Amino acid sequence: MTTEKDAYDKRTIVSLVEPVTIKHDGKSDQLKARIDTGATKSSIDIALASKLKLGPVVASKVIKSANGAKLRPMVEVTVELHDKELTETFTLADRSHMKYKILIGQNILKRGFLIDPNKE
Repeated sequence: MTTEKDAYDKRTIVSLVEPVTIKHDGKSDQLKARIDTGATKSSIDIALASKLKLGPVVASKVIKSANGAKLRPMVEVTVELHDKELTETFTLADRSHMKYKILIGQNILKRGFLIDPNKE
């Protein structure tokens, strides 16, 4: 019988900024990503996605943000976060003005992660 404590013990604890490995074309690139529990979907900078040749676009989604609602293309990306390799959809956005080119949202965090803002 699995208890609630067992379920929490099996989760990986992450901080607000984490290194992630993006896997593409038989290669991999490690970058720092912002962990954002308020973001429903994960996001990647459109210029970075182009440079890494991520794609093709698999869907589009209307994303609401502080800047209003925008239709964003989505690509499937394989990422590694704390030795967990996950393939998930990411929206493409202009994150050139932001410190982190990758944002990890709820669609990935729901797959076994807990956030500890005090963790370094």
